[in-house]
Amino acid sequence: MTPRKNPLQRIVLFGATSAIASAVARELATPDTQLFCVARDGTALQALLDDLRVRADDTDGTRIQGTTADLADIDAHAAVWQQAQQALGEVDAVLLAWGTLPDQAACDASVEATLDAIHVNGTSAIALLARIAPDFERQGRGVIAAIGSVAGDRGRQSNYAYGTAKGMLATYLQGLRNRLFFHGVDVVTLKPGFVRTPMTAGFNRAGALWAEPEAVASGIVKAMQRGREVAYLPWIWRIIMTVIRLLPEYLFKRLKL
Repeated sequence: MTPRKNPLQRIVLFGATSAIASAVARELATPDTQLFCVARDGTALQALLDDLRVRADDTDGTRIQGTTADLADIDAHAAVWQQAQQALGEVDAVLLAWGTLPDQAACDASVEATLDAIHVNGTSAIALLARIAPDFERQGRGVIAAIGSVAGDRGRQSNYAYGTAKGMLATYLQGLRNRLFFHGVDVVTLKPGFVRTPMTAGFNRAGALWAEPEAVASGIVKAMQRGREVAYLPWIWRIIMTVIRLLPEYLFKRLKL
């Protein structure tokens, strides 16, 4: 078994009220951890904080804290990151977990919708990574993780605006991982497949390839602890996406994926 190398004791969760991030937070909430949760919806955030404080036996709310912010607003990042650092002191880990699942037909019909999808799911996350990376570089340890998607592995007609954003994010994380390796910081790219969350509520979610948020969250925590480079969640998606990536383009373009 790969040993655990990253203590997850002081963690910042960006996009904390998403189904997957909430499940991660519940797994991490213990009397030994401090969490700082950032989310856009104040009501949902408060409900999450209340639940986590019970789980972590944090009766005075000093170890489980949070704030509201629209993380698609790049101008808000500096203040939110500063607030998280002040609340936790030195940060062991961060998880970036916000995003939307855009309608590809709407993106096909609108330049604005396409650019918005790429910004929310890609460039806004990259902007935050660029802001927090120097602080991890200076402290010389820790783990940065971001939720991408298997959709970023190859452009498919059904969701290529979303896939473009996640592919861009994966490439940025790859370069950041190369940079921060020499400073003792792990950078983890998380690639979930099909997950039963509110974001996928409009899909037919039957079948063995669909996973529950709790199962994906467990894989995320393990990947962060071990400093994995890339984690497909569940693992079967590594095989599936390897096959999809290896299909020659002349054949791939004829498929309806």
